[in-house]
Amino acid sequence: MSIDPSLYRQVLGHFPTGVTVVTATSADGTPIGFTIGSFTSVSLDPPLVGFLPMTDSARWKAIEATGSFCVNVLGHEQAELCWQFAKTSITEPFEGVEWQKSPITGSPILEGAIAWIDCTIEGVIDAGDHQFVMGRVVELEHAHPDLEPVPLLFYKGKVGRFHHE
Repeated sequence: MSIDPSLYRQVLGHFPTGVTVVTATSADGTPIGFTIGSFTSVSLDPPLVGFLPMTDSARWKAIEATGSFCVNVLGHEQAELCWQFAKTSITEPFEGVEWQKSPITGSPILEGAIAWIDCTIEGVIDAGDHQFVMGRVVELEHAHPDLEPVPLLFYKGKVGRFHHE
């Protein structure tokens, strides 16, 4: 049975996801990062998370080579960052972006991220035209412990904010 790729994207686009930027620092100190919506919690004991990059992503290959990554959860005011790190045509996505090194792996924590999760790569599994990357959490924090931040969401090809009911 064949599934039409266009219909597949339309239907799955009805499932809202959070927006994250996965980052790392290469051996020469260059920051690497890309937007990913397929981030998920995997296990509490041991603490594991996962995401699914395209197999042909050059930025993912560069991050994989470092052996670690940091997941930056974007807030609703960071839509521009979402697109800046999503477009492969932007060769320097960190240009103009403030960040600091995560305490364990040294991966970039983006200024204004509402949470970050620093990880080492635990495993990578082929999954069609994507790979499932499992990371062991080594440090994490929510950036605004005294506030109630509003996440950036991706839905039907657009980004927006979450409203409480």
